[in-house]
Amino acid sequence: MRILGLDPSLSSTGWGIIDSENNRLRYVADGFIKTDTKLEIPARLAEIQKSLQQIIELYKPDEAAIEQVFLNSNPVSTIKLGMARGVVIAAPAMYNIPVTEYEPNKVKKAVVGVGKAEKDQVETMVKILLPGCKPKNNDSSDALAIAICHNSYHGCHSIKGFK
Repeated sequence: MRILGLDPSLSSTGWGIIDSENNRLRYVADGFIKTDTKLEIPARLAEIQKSLQQIIELYKPDEAAIEQVFLNSNPVSTIKLGMARGVVIAAPAMYNIPVTEYEPNKVKKAVVGVGKAEKDQVETMVKILLPGCKPKNNDSSDALAIAICHNSYHGCHSIKGFK
């Protein structure tokens, strides 16, 4: 099974692809989609969607996983994240790829063993679990962690209508 992990953001959406066969993980690819902050939001969302479609067509994942949204104290940031998240969920759904979401602490627990792990601990474990992997940045490392989590919990908390 090929899993696409996604870490949505309007500024830098992380993505990571892993293969899972008999519970053995293999790193395939990772990256991030950086958008130009000078562009209007619709153009930035279109860039995320277009890039994800290219990634999906190139790597042909069987399933996708995304981190559940968190609320922060800035409502404008939360709304922008929600817009990016909608595009990130819709992209695999357009290809009939099941999309599953996971709480951040569940991702950390699946990768590190503790739900309150720090970002650097998660990245270190991603590199250990996926030999040869050198994530492009924190966003792609998080996306790979989400893919690893999906492999661990396979199918929990599927977003209604996308499984």
